[in-house]
Amino acid sequence: MKKSFKAPVLVAIALVLCMGSPILADTIRLKDGSVIRGQVIGFKDQQFTVLVGTGTRGRRSRITLYMEDVDSIEFDAVTASAGGAADISSDNPPSTQTSRTEPPRTNTRTQPEEEEARTPPPRANTTARPPSPNSTSPTFFQINTRVRGDATTNGWTNSGLVVRRGQRLRISATGRVLLGGGRVATPAGLAGVPDTDKLMRNDPTGGLIAVIGDDNDDFLFIGRSREFTAQRDGVLFLGVNEGNLNDNTGAFDVIVEAEAISNTTQR
Repeated sequence: MKKSFKAPVLVAIALVLCMGSPILADTIRLKDGSVIRGQVIGFKDQQFTVLVGTGTRGRRSRITLYMEDVDSIEFDAVTASAGGAADISSDNPPSTQTSRTEPPRTNTRTQPEEEEARTPPPRANTTARPPSPNSTSPTFFQINTRVRGDATTNGWTNSGLVVRRGQRLRISATGRVLLGGGRVATPAGLAGVPDTDKLMRNDPTGGLIAVIGDDNDDFLFIGRSREFTAQRDGVLFLGVNEGNLNDNTGAFDVIVEAEAISNTTQR
Protein backbone atom coordinates (compact mmCIF):
# COMPACT_ATOMS: atom_id res chain seq x y z
CA MET A 1 0.00 0.00 0.00
CA LYS A 2 2.89 2.37 0.71
CA LYS A 3 3.96 2.44 -2.93
CA SER A 4 0.61 3.89 -3.93
CA PHE A 5 1.10 7.13 -1.93
CA LYS A 6 4.84 7.41 -1.29
CA ALA A 7 5.71 9.26 -4.49
CA PRO A 8 3.01 11.98 -4.21
CA VAL A 9 3.93 12.68 -0.59
CA LEU A 10 7.64 12.99 -1.40
CA VAL A 11 6.86 15.36 -4.26
CA ALA A 12 4.69 17.49 -1.94
CA ILE A 13 7.44 17.58 0.67
CA ALA A 14 9.97 18.65 -1.96
CA LEU A 15 7.67 21.50 -3.02
CA VAL A 16 7.35 22.67 0.60
CA LEU A 17 11.11 22.73 1.09
CA CYS A 18 11.56 24.86 -2.03
CA MET A 19 9.04 27.49 -0.96
CA GLY A 20 9.61 30.57 1.18
CA SER A 21 8.45 30.79 4.76
CA PRO A 22 4.71 30.05 5.04
CA ILE A 23 2.28 32.33 6.77
CA LEU A 24 1.41 29.78 9.43
CA ALA A 25 3.92 27.82 11.43
CA ASP A 26 2.59 24.42 12.46
CA THR A 27 5.57 22.05 12.33
CA ILE A 28 5.03 18.47 11.13
CA ARG A 29 8.00 16.14 11.61
CA LEU A 30 8.04 12.93 9.56
CA LYS A 31 9.69 9.68 10.59
CA ASP A 32 12.10 9.92 7.64
CA GLY A 33 13.53 13.16 9.10
CA SER A 34 11.63 15.57 6.84
CA VAL A 35 10.02 18.68 8.34
CA ILE A 36 6.93 20.42 6.94
CA ARG A 37 5.71 23.86 8.05
CA GLY A 38 2.12 24.73 7.27
CA GLN A 39 -1.37 24.58 8.81
CA VAL A 40 -3.00 21.28 9.84
CA ILE A 41 -6.69 21.65 8.95
CA GLY A 42 -8.14 18.17 9.15
CA PHE A 43 -7.81 14.50 10.07
CA LYS A 44 -9.75 11.72 8.31
CA ASP A 45 -9.17 8.06 7.44
CA GLN A 46 -5.79 8.05 9.22
CA GLN A 47 -4.61 11.03 7.13
CA PHE A 48 -3.71 14.63 8.03
CA THR A 49 -4.59 17.44 5.62
CA VAL A 50 -2.08 20.31 5.60
CA LEU A 51 -2.09 23.74 3.88
CA VAL A 52 1.39 24.87 2.81
CA GLY A 53 2.98 27.85 1.02
CA THR A 54 1.68 31.37 0.47
CA GLY A 55 0.18 30.63 -2.94
CA THR A 56 -1.12 33.13 -5.46
CA ARG A 57 -4.44 35.00 -5.51
CA GLY A 58 -4.93 33.93 -1.90
CA ARG A 59 -4.70 30.23 -2.77
CA ARG A 60 -2.53 27.74 -0.85
CA SER A 61 -1.39 24.24 -1.71
CA ARG A 62 -2.92 21.27 0.12
CA ILE A 63 -1.12 18.01 0.91
CA THR A 64 -2.14 14.80 2.67
CA LEU A 65 0.09 12.91 5.11
CA TYR A 66 -0.53 9.38 6.35
CA MET A 67 -0.48 9.07 10.14
CA GLU A 68 2.04 6.22 10.01
CA ASP A 69 4.57 8.62 8.43
CA VAL A 70 4.11 11.37 11.07
CA ASP A 71 6.43 11.46 14.08
CA SER A 72 5.00 14.54 15.82
CA ILE A 73 3.05 17.78 15.27
CA GLU A 74 4.01 21.03 16.99
CA PHE A 75 1.74 24.06 16.87
CA ASP A 76 3.22 27.55 16.96
CA ALA A 77 1.80 29.27 20.06
CA VAL A 78 1.44 32.64 18.30
CA THR A 79 -0.43 31.05 15.41
CA ALA A 80 -2.74 29.11 17.69
CA SER A 81 -3.75 32.16 19.73
CA ALA A 82 -4.02 34.51 16.76
CA GLY A 83 -5.91 32.32 14.33
CA GLY A 84 -7.67 29.80 16.53
CA ALA A 85 -6.98 26.08 16.93
CA ALA A 86 -7.02 23.66 14.01
CA ASP A 87 -9.41 20.73 14.48
CA ILE A 88 -7.25 17.70 13.65
CA SER A 89 -9.37 15.13 15.45
CA SER A 90 -12.59 15.16 13.39
CA ASP A 91 -13.71 14.21 9.91
CA ASN A 92 -14.58 17.80 8.99
CA PRO A 93 -12.18 20.75 8.53
CA PRO A 94 -12.43 23.35 11.30
CA SER A 95 -14.69 26.33 10.99
CA THR A 96 -13.14 29.62 9.90
CA GLN A 97 -13.25 30.85 13.48
CA THR A 98 -12.52 29.07 16.76
CA SER A 99 -12.30 30.30 20.30
CA ARG A 100 -10.02 33.37 20.50
CA THR A 101 -10.37 34.09 24.18
CA GLU A 102 -8.83 32.45 27.21
CA PRO A 103 -10.65 30.77 30.12
CA PRO A 104 -11.32 32.89 33.21
CA ARG A 105 -8.73 33.00 36.00
CA THR A 106 -11.37 32.96 38.74
CA ASN A 107 -12.99 29.87 40.16
CA THR A 108 -16.77 30.29 40.33
CA ARG A 109 -17.62 26.81 41.54
CA THR A 110 -16.86 24.55 44.47
CA GLN A 111 -13.83 22.35 43.82
CA PRO A 112 -15.25 19.04 42.47
CA GLU A 113 -14.12 15.65 43.65
CA GLU A 114 -11.52 14.05 41.38
CA GLU A 115 -13.23 11.92 38.73
CA GLU A 116 -10.14 10.67 36.92
CA ALA A 117 -7.19 8.65 38.17
CA ARG A 118 -3.91 10.57 38.35
CA THR A 119 -1.64 7.61 37.84
CA PRO A 120 0.95 8.18 35.09
CA PRO A 121 -0.06 6.79 31.68
CA PRO A 122 2.03 4.08 30.01
CA ARG A 123 4.92 5.62 28.09
CA ALA A 124 5.80 2.72 25.79
CA ASN A 125 4.36 4.44 22.72
CA THR A 126 4.48 8.23 22.39
CA THR A 127 4.08 8.59 18.64
CA ALA A 128 1.16 8.07 16.30
CA ARG A 129 1.02 4.49 15.02
CA PRO A 130 -1.85 2.78 13.18
CA PRO A 131 -3.46 -0.17 14.97
CA SER A 132 -2.90 -3.66 13.64
CA PRO A 133 -5.75 -5.07 11.52
CA ASN A 134 -6.99 -7.28 14.37
CA SER A 135 -6.49 -4.75 17.15
CA THR A 136 -9.05 -2.38 18.67
CA SER A 137 -6.44 -0.35 20.57
CA PRO A 138 -6.85 3.42 20.06
CA THR A 139 -4.34 5.38 17.98
CA PHE A 140 -2.78 8.54 19.43
CA PHE A 141 -1.08 11.51 17.74
CA GLN A 142 1.29 13.89 19.52
CA ILE A 143 1.37 17.68 19.99
CA ASN A 144 4.20 19.56 21.75
CA THR A 145 3.62 22.93 23.39
CA ARG A 146 5.32 25.27 25.89
CA VAL A 147 3.25 26.58 28.81
CA ARG A 148 4.51 29.88 30.20
CA GLY A 149 4.18 30.43 33.93
CA ASP A 150 3.49 34.18 33.78
CA ALA A 151 0.30 36.18 33.16
CA THR A 152 0.67 36.31 29.36
CA THR A 153 -2.67 35.63 27.58
CA ASN A 154 -4.47 35.75 30.93
CA GLY A 155 -2.31 32.90 32.23
CA TRP A 156 -3.52 30.29 29.71
CA THR A 157 -1.69 28.65 26.79
CA ASN A 158 -3.76 27.55 23.79
CA SER A 159 -2.53 24.04 22.93
CA GLY A 160 -3.85 24.27 19.37
CA LEU A 161 -5.97 21.14 19.88
CA VAL A 162 -9.76 21.02 19.56
CA VAL A 163 -10.91 18.20 21.84
CA ARG A 164 -14.04 16.12 21.27
CA ARG A 165 -16.23 14.71 24.03
CA GLY A 166 -15.23 11.11 24.71
CA GLN A 167 -11.72 11.58 23.30
CA ARG A 168 -8.87 10.16 25.38
CA LEU A 169 -5.91 12.42 26.22
CA ARG A 170 -2.49 11.72 27.70
CA ILE A 171 -0.59 14.75 28.98
CA SER A 172 2.94 14.76 30.41
CA ALA A 173 5.17 17.70 31.36
CA THR A 174 8.67 18.70 32.45
CA GLY A 175 10.37 22.01 33.27
CA ARG A 176 10.32 24.57 36.08
CA VAL A 177 8.45 27.78 36.90
CA LEU A 178 9.76 30.36 39.38
CA LEU A 179 6.77 31.50 41.43
CA GLY A 180 8.42 34.42 43.16
CA GLY A 181 9.88 34.59 46.64
CA GLY A 182 12.54 32.04 45.72
CA ARG A 183 10.00 29.25 45.19
CA VAL A 184 10.50 26.88 42.24
CA ALA A 185 7.69 24.62 41.02
CA THR A 186 7.80 21.57 38.77
CA PRO A 187 4.61 20.48 36.94
CA ALA A 188 3.70 18.53 40.10
CA GLY A 189 3.47 21.82 42.04
CA LEU A 190 4.36 22.62 45.66
CA ALA A 191 2.27 20.88 48.30
CA GLY A 192 1.52 22.77 51.49
CA VAL A 193 2.06 26.24 49.98
CA PRO A 194 -1.04 28.34 50.82
CA ASP A 195 -2.67 30.35 48.03
CA THR A 196 -6.31 31.36 48.44
CA ASP A 197 -6.47 32.78 44.90
CA LYS A 198 -5.35 29.73 42.93
CA LEU A 199 -7.95 28.07 40.71
CA MET A 200 -7.69 24.58 42.24
CA ARG A 201 -7.48 25.26 45.98
CA ASN A 202 -7.09 21.64 47.04
CA ASP A 203 -4.19 20.93 44.67
CA PRO A 204 -0.49 21.86 44.83
CA THR A 205 0.44 25.48 44.11
CA GLY A 206 2.23 26.09 40.82
CA GLY A 207 1.31 22.73 39.29
CA LEU A 208 0.21 22.20 35.69
CA ILE A 209 -3.56 22.46 35.15
CA ALA A 210 -5.87 22.26 32.14
CA VAL A 211 -9.37 23.22 31.03
CA ILE A 212 -11.40 22.39 27.93
CA GLY A 213 -13.14 25.42 26.44
CA ASP A 214 -12.94 29.14 27.25
CA ASP A 215 -16.36 29.13 28.94
CA ASN A 216 -15.60 26.35 31.41
CA ASP A 217 -14.38 26.37 35.02
CA ASP A 218 -14.18 22.59 35.46
CA PHE A 219 -10.39 22.64 35.81
CA LEU A 220 -8.21 19.52 35.72
CA PHE A 221 -5.00 19.06 37.69
CA ILE A 222 -2.43 17.45 35.37
CA GLY A 223 0.80 17.49 37.40
CA ARG A 224 3.68 15.59 35.80
CA SER A 225 1.34 13.33 33.82
CA ARG A 226 -2.27 12.32 33.54
CA GLU A 227 -4.56 10.34 31.25
CA PHE A 228 -8.28 11.15 31.08
CA THR A 229 -11.34 11.20 28.83
CA ALA A 230 -12.72 14.57 27.73
CA GLN A 231 -16.19 15.31 29.08
CA ARG A 232 -16.99 18.05 26.53
CA ASP A 233 -15.96 19.62 23.23
CA GLY A 234 -13.62 22.60 23.13
CA VAL A 235 -10.08 23.93 22.80
CA LEU A 236 -7.57 22.50 25.29
CA PHE A 237 -5.94 25.24 27.40
CA LEU A 238 -3.03 24.71 29.81
CA GLY A 239 -1.91 26.89 32.72
CA VAL A 240 -0.30 27.13 36.17
CA ASN A 241 -2.24 26.66 39.42
CA GLU A 242 -1.38 29.96 41.15
CA GLY A 243 -3.32 33.11 41.90
CA ASN A 244 -0.62 35.73 41.26
CA LEU A 245 1.25 35.05 38.01
CA ASN A 246 2.72 38.54 37.57
CA ASP A 247 6.08 37.77 39.22
CA ASN A 248 6.52 34.34 37.57
CA THR A 249 9.17 33.27 35.07
CA GLY A 250 9.95 29.99 33.35
CA ALA A 251 7.77 27.47 31.55
CA PHE A 252 6.67 23.83 31.36
CA ASP A 253 7.36 21.72 28.26
CA VAL A 254 4.21 19.70 27.63
CA ILE A 255 3.46 16.70 25.41
CA VAL A 256 -0.21 16.11 24.58
CA GLU A 257 -1.13 12.72 23.12
CA ALA A 258 -4.67 12.75 21.74
CA GLU A 259 -6.71 9.81 20.55
CA ALA A 260 -7.36 9.97 16.81
CA ILE A 261 -11.11 9.76 16.39
CA SER A 262 -13.63 10.51 13.65
CA ASN A 263 -17.30 11.44 13.63
CA THR A 264 -18.18 7.77 13.24
CA THR A 265 -16.20 6.71 16.32
CA GLN A 266 -17.07 9.50 18.76
CA ARG A 267 -18.67 8.21 21.91
